[in-house]
Parts: sequence; structure tokens; C-alpha cells
Amino acid sequence: MFLSAAVRGRPTFREGVVTMAPMALGIGAWGLMTGVAMVKSGMSVFEAVAMTLLVYAGSSQLAAIPLLVAGAPAWVVLATGFCVNLRFVVFSLHLRPYLMHMPRWRRMLHGYLTADLSYAVFTHRYPVPPANEAEQHAQEAYLTGGYFITWCAWMGMSAVGIALANFIPQAWGLGFAGVLSLVGILCSMATTRLRVLSALIAGATAVAAYALPLKLNIVTGIGVAVLLCFWLEKQFVRNPAEADR
Repeated sequence: MFLSAAVRGRPTFREGVVTMAPMALGIGAWGLMTGVAMVKSGMSVFEAVAMTLLVYAGSSQLAAIPLLVAGAPAWVVLATGFCVNLRFVVFSLHLRPYLMHMPRWRRMLHGYLTADLSYAVFTHRYPVPPANEAEQHAQEAYLTGGYFITWCAWMGMSAVGIALANFIPQAWGLGFAGVLSLVGILCSMATTRLRVLSALIAGATAVAAYALPLKLNIVTGIGVAVLLCFWLEKQFVRNPAEADR
């Protein structure tokens, strides 16, 4: 089993739990708001629970909800979720040397459980992939400890939000709170000049294309920002390390 006694018994599993525990409150608050937003959008409790368990990605869930309410085609919903979660392609490429020794089903499970904070904490703790079997087990236990906290906090508070959504007045403005949360995440990730530029390009494009139907301005903004910043990096950034300044 993924959370077998062999994994839970390792000191690095407990280290991962302790490291991620202070972040559980913020993760839970995000999950609570997402659970409320799903039910407030008109989704049934069953649909909201299914989306929480199967998708397990707050930003793409919030991006998909208005499209589902508007009756957008499935390809638009899927394309939006894909664009919003493009960062996980980078995460998976970075984690590949850490996980390739595992069976396919375990790598897929790690892919499902990967979250922004657990990825960031893990790669900060282990900047270099494992060199031997002992390090492989230790690193997987640490990663699993972080996943355990993240998954439990998200799922637990999402369930609370789904259960209490009908008792929370619309006037509380939780939808706007979700926008503020996304802005906070965006600001914390804008740590380089190229990332700030990409955010500005995406925002300007989304506003300029606001008239597009089915919220396609969001997909357009993401696509233009990715392509243009990729071109700028190739043309003007000779040393990749320069993009981090």
C-alpha cells in the first residue's frame, strides 16, 4: 500500500508531515472556498464530491465551474483545465529522476497527489535526485508525508464547504474571496522578471479578448503569454539563470 507501515515508519515521513503541517490551514481554507463555490454554482453534492476527488486541483476546478454552468462544450472545459494546470508538466519533468525507479502505478499516484506546496517543499529539501536505494526510500517517505497533509486538509475542508454551502449566504462574497486567493498565489509565484512579464501579458490579453464566448479569453491569455515568453526567453536570455533575476 502507498501508506504502508514501511513508509509511515521512516523518520523522513514524519519530517514531511511536520514540515507541511503549518501550511494545512491555508490549504484547508482554499479547499473550503472551492467546495462552497462548486455547490453555489448549481452542482449537486454528488457532482461536487466527485469533482473534488477526481480532479483534486483547486485552480482548474474554479476555472471549470463557470464554464460548466454556462453549458460550454467539453473540449472548452478540458482545454481550460489543461492550460491552468500546465505548471504540472514542469513539475513532472523535474520529479522524473526522483520517481522513475518506481512502478508505473506508483508514479501515476504520485502524479495525482502532486500539489504546488508539496512539490516546492520537497524539491527544496531534496535538490538532488536519490543516488542509491536508501535515499530513494527516504525521499519517497518525505514526499508522501507532505502529500498526506495536503490531501487530508484539502479533501476534509472541501467536504465541509460542500456540506455547508447552502447555509452560507451569497452576500458573503466567497467568489470574490476566491479571486483574491488566486491573486495571492500569483503574487507569490511572480519571483522573476520573466514571470512578472508573463502575468502582465496574460492579464492584458485576457482583458482584450474579454468579448470571446465561454470564457475563452482565459485560455487565449494563457496561450499568448506562454508562446510570447517562450520566444522572448529564446531570443534574449542567453543564460537560463538570467531569467531568475
